[in-house]
Amino acid sequence: MTIQAGTVIKGEAGSGANATALLVARGAKLVAEGTAASPIIFTSIADELKPGQIASPNLEPTLNGLWGGVLILGRAPISGNAAAVQIEGIPPSDQNGLYGGSDAADNSGSLKYISIRHGGANIGEGNEINGLTLGGVGTGTVIENVEVIGNQDDGIEWFGGTVNVRNAIVWNAGDDAMDTDQAWAGTLDNFIVICGDNTDHALEIDGPEGTLLLGHTLRYGSLKGNTASEMGDFRDGAQGVFERLYFFGFPDPATDGRGDISLSGDKTLATFAAGTLSFNNLETTLAANVTVAAAFKAVAPSVVAVNAQANTVGANKAVFASWTWASVANQLNDFK
Repeated sequence: MTIQAGTVIKGEAGSGANATALLVARGAKLVAEGTAASPIIFTSIADELKPGQIASPNLEPTLNGLWGGVLILGRAPISGNAAAVQIEGIPPSDQNGLYGGSDAADNSGSLKYISIRHGGANIGEGNEINGLTLGGVGTGTVIENVEVIGNQDDGIEWFGGTVNVRNAIVWNAGDDAMDTDQAWAGTLDNFIVICGDNTDHALEIDGPEGTLLLGHTLRYGSLKGNTASEMGDFRDGAQGVFERLYFFGFPDPATDGRGDISLSGDKTLATFAAGTLSFNNLETTLAANVTVAAAFKAVAPSVVAVNAQANTVGANKAVFASWTWASVANQLNDFK
């Protein structure tokens, strides 16, 4: 399926079996190539946005759950209890929800200059759809210049696969901004997280669930916190390289346990000790009287505290100018 630059696609309201989403099944391709001048916008039918507009004229960027989201599924390897499993957010009765396989170079198409808004409809029992779900997506797929705003669940979530993503921004995620699972083995290069009032973790990094033991790389990211948000939770034997990241705006972890980076569980402490989970060249601007040791714990030796906007690492925000709602709403002013 091909979507032309400048198109605005609106999903109907609904939950459970009536939830709406765009699902690209294994073997299919979505070619959705917007431009900086004409991004492709996925939003709710309640949005009065028209082609050529960037900011919604009637919906706040905090509104979520008004429709589903975008799911891309491929045949690249995953670390699960089977070679192919059912993606979360899609009922097991729908076999189009299967993802995973053995083709690391699988091609699910191309997404460029995409903005996904107000999604995360609940399909039942607290199971919401992510803004952008990438399940077993291969390196043949191109994903760059993506914005997710006001999603009820995670902003972007990877389930295994090998796909690389470049220039991504998540604003007001209702759960985690960036969530990785099942030994995703790609790279997220140049990204911004703007935590909202309900954002749980800026980063939630989960370890492999099966025998495939691979890690991913997150680099050149700038992450702005909120009083309710945690910098990151690395769990269940998380693996990967996290480098040149800048954290700011997070609360004092002594207040309620938020605002820090956690290496949760013995499996994760073991991958960190073995070097299969590593942190390099991190910087932070901390709340008053908070120390690097208190906020970053075991990761602290890789972190340098800097003054606001004096960071030398982090994202290049210029690539998000003009075409993202976050940019036109002046949400990037705090970023260097």
